[in-house]
Amino acid sequence: MSSLTSTDLPLLAVLPLTAEAFAPFGDVIQTEGRGHYPINAGKVQRFHDLASVDTAEAGGQPGISLFVAQPYEMPLELVYVERHPLSSQAFIPLDDRPFLVIVAPADAEPSLATLRAFVTNGRQGVNYARGVWHHVLIAVGRQQTFAIVDRIGTGPNCDRFDLAGANACSIDLPA
Repeated sequence: MSSLTSTDLPLLAVLPLTAEAFAPFGDVIQTEGRGHYPINAGKVQRFHDLASVDTAEAGGQPGISLFVAQPYEMPLELVYVERHPLSSQAFIPLDDRPFLVIVAPADAEPSLATLRAFVTNGRQGVNYARGVWHHVLIAVGRQQTFAIVDRIGTGPNCDRFDLAGANACSIDLPA
């Protein structure tokens, strides 16, 4: 048992979420700057194919779920990350509220050096590419609801990596 508190741990820098910065980890789901076209007699603008849904491995199929997330107290000690080796996983906020996104590349063991943290603008979602390490959903300030698009199927599709020792860190909201 460590006597360190989250305020004693190295603080992971939090950057604004952009498609360019997030590209190594997956897709940013947003309408800003994306092409669209009219449908339904011009009453609706369709922003088409905003993320690559990857669920077919080992006979999986796409599923849509709702998650209701409770907020964490900040600063937050980051204890573990997880990844889904058989599929992508998308989180689309249904409330106009920012949330925190923490990721590490799929091809390496997560470490303090490889972790990246982003804050959304409240209207952005993320689609983690297959195998990308990520922290569990971090709601900010109050309860938030998310639409989730991920793999429904059999087989192990969640690996966990504990962030301890030299990889221990915390996160706080940007000022």
